[in-house]
Amino acid sequence: MNATTPTFPALPGLAPDPIPQFGLIVIGDEILSGKRADKHMPKVIELLAARGLSLAWCEYVGDDPQRITTTLKRAFASGDVVFSTGGIGATPDDHTRQCAAAALGLPLALHPQAEALIRERMQDLAREQGTVYEADRPDNIHRLNMGVFPQGAQLVPNPFNKIPGFFCGERRAGPPQASSAPSGGSDPHAVGERGGTERRAGPPQASSAAPRHGEAGAPSPAGGRELHGVNDRGGTIYFVPGFPVMAWPMVEWVLDTHYAAFAHRAAQVERSVIVFGAMEATLTPLMEQIEQAHSGIKVFSLPSVDHPQYGRHIELGVKGLAADVPAAYQQLKAGLLKANAKLGPELPAP
Repeated sequence: MNATTPTFPALPGLAPDPIPQFGLIVIGDEILSGKRADKHMPKVIELLAARGLSLAWCEYVGDDPQRITTTLKRAFASGDVVFSTGGIGATPDDHTRQCAAAALGLPLALHPQAEALIRERMQDLAREQGTVYEADRPDNIHRLNMGVFPQGAQLVPNPFNKIPGFFCGERRAGPPQASSAPSGGSDPHAVGERGGTERRAGPPQASSAAPRHGEAGAPSPAGGRELHGVNDRGGTIYFVPGFPVMAWPMVEWVLDTHYAAFAHRAAQVERSVIVFGAMEATLTPLMEQIEQAHSGIKVFSLPSVDHPQYGRHIELGVKGLAADVPAAYQQLKAGLLKANAKLGPELPAP
C-alpha cells in the first residue's frame, strides 16, 4: 500500500494543504524561431481558470539539452506543479526525457506499461494499414524509446494515440515512503538513452494507478535522491507532447485526477477601472498603500497608448481572494476620486 500524508480536506485540527503554484515549460526551437506560435500558455491558463486556479509562471526553451536540463532542475527544485510540453518523442531533436533524467540524477529505463501501450499502438496502426505487426523490426524497436523515462516515473495517459507522457519529481525532505510505482529494474526491455535494446525474459508488468497529491512515489535510488510522483515537498513535472490535440486532454487529466481537491478552493478575482490622463508614477503611492493595507491583494497597472476604444489610459485594479477584493477596490476608487482622477468604465473580472 502507498504511504500517504494528509491532504485536502484536512483532518480535524490540521491546516489544509496549501494550493500549489502552477508553472509551464514550453520546449521547442519551432516556438522560439517563430515557425509555430505557442498555443499552450493561453490554453493552460484557460484550463486552470476553469478550476479556480491560475498560472504562476511560464518559460520557453529551445531544443538545447543543457538549457532544458537547467530549466528542469530549477522546476524540480521549485516545489511547484509544472507542465512541460514538447520534446518527448524519439527523434534526434527530442531531448526532454533524457534531460529530465539528468536533472534528477537518475538513469533512464523503459517503463513496462508504456512499452505495452506503445506496442498496442503499433499493432493498431498495422491493422489500419492492413500489414502484419513485426515486434522486432528496427523501427518498431526504436519507437519504444518513447516509453523510456527517468527510472521510477509514472504515466500520464494519452487519449489520442495511447502513447503516454510521464511525471516525476524530487522529494526534498522527509522519510522515504513506500511505493507501488515500478522502478524500471524489472522492465522486460531496457532501452538506453542512445536507443540500444536488450531483450529480457518476462512480459511487461502493469503499472499501479498514479497517486494523487500528497501520495508517495518511488523509493529512493542510490545517491540520496528520492523520486516521487506527486507530493508537497518537491516540484512535480508532468511531461506531455507538443501536439495540442494530445497535450491539452492530458493536462486536464492531471488537474482532475491529482489536483481536483484544489479546484475553486480559493479562486482569484479582480476588479479594475479605466483611468484617463494619469501617470503611473503618480498612482504608485496609492498602489503601495493598498497592498500594505490588504494582505494577499495585488494591485496591477496596465497602461495603453493606442487602445481602440479608450485611447491612452491606465487600467488600474486589484486582484486576490473573492472575500478580500471588495474592500481593497473601494479603497482604490476612493483614492482615485480624492486625487481628482478622471475615471472611465469599471471592469469586472474576465
